[in-house]
Amino acid sequence: MEYSHSDAELIKQPIGYWATAAGRAVVGNIRSGLAQYGISQPQWWVLNRNGETREEVTSLLLHYVMPGDDLEAEIDDLLDRGLITLGEKNRITLTAEGEKVFARCAAWQKAARERTHDGVPDEEYLTTLKVLQRMIHNVGGEGWHH
Repeated sequence: MEYSHSDAELIKQPIGYWATAAGRAVVGNIRSGLAQYGISQPQWWVLNRNGETREEVTSLLLHYVMPGDDLEAEIDDLLDRGLITLGEKNRITLTAEGEKVFARCAAWQKAARERTHDGVPDEEYLTTLKVLQRMIHNVGGEGWHH
């Protein structure tokens, strides 16, 4: 791979720019990939929380949302499309069709992760996450992922 700058120049590059650029590229890839299956990224998150209550899912996923995301509307859309139901105690349950969509999206997500991580050894990935978390801590920010 050819990098944008020499090592001496890269070390002076702003982390905020590159972290944002990476986030936009990866999230954009995820969102366009899931759209092939008629699923938004927030809907994918909901499908992954099978068995939890609507309230639990909404509370947990608030940490993930991006501007323009509307979790309540996304859940309602999954209900309207018959991909989930709300069972006992308002728990989200995948329907048979929802399980099929989930399986297709899960296979795509696995392949997308492999493409995204191509050429990135686990040690480098781990170091990258630790560096980003340290920088978030250093500026008094909060980072969270479940």
